[in-house]
Amino acid sequence: MDLAEETKGETRRRLRAHRRRLVASRDLGADAEAIAAAITGATPLRGSGPEAPRASGNGRGARTVLSYESLPHEPPTTRLNAALQAAGHRVLVPITLPDMRLDWCDPTDPGRTPLGVDSPANADLAVIPALAVDTTGTRLGQGGGCYDRVLPMLPAGTPVLVLLHPGEHTTRALPRDAHDVPVTTVVTAGGVTGATDPLPPG
Repeated sequence: MDLAEETKGETRRRLRAHRRRLVASRDLGADAEAIAAAITGATPLRGSGPEAPRASGNGRGARTVLSYESLPHEPPTTRLNAALQAAGHRVLVPITLPDMRLDWCDPTDPGRTPLGVDSPANADLAVIPALAVDTTGTRLGQGGGCYDRVLPMLPAGTPVLVLLHPGEHTTRALPRDAHDVPVTTVVTAGGVTGATDPLPPG
């Protein structure tokens, strides 16, 4: 059965089980290094050229990167966030509010002062989570709708990178609602690919 014929809840349960199996076979430490290298080495920030997103040496100064603090089964972001900070970028991570909107804070701020739900309006790059992405660019998240609110707030041209484990970028169509914002780029420990690029068999 095509995943698009399932409800989102059914698909999420299936994908969470798939993720648990994947994570059991992954070296997450190596994945963390590979993800950090893939993003800091190959991804331009909004308004920059094809160079890597480094704040020092490109004459553009620090940029604002939306990221997140990964949970144990998610592709790891700790090394990525540290690498972006070391390059001089300002990394913001979400604070989930009771109504499922996201506020944002700087994780280097001991008090984690909320900076406002409108922080995405100043982002130069967004690194976001998902359970899977299909080859039409449909992203399936955890179900809270948090990033459905964030993505339309980003400035035009802001690169959006979806972090997945290898094997979660799928050729099987995912369920999609009218409000879902398609994504264009997937990052795994294997590198950066276009969300709509054809995938090899298997």
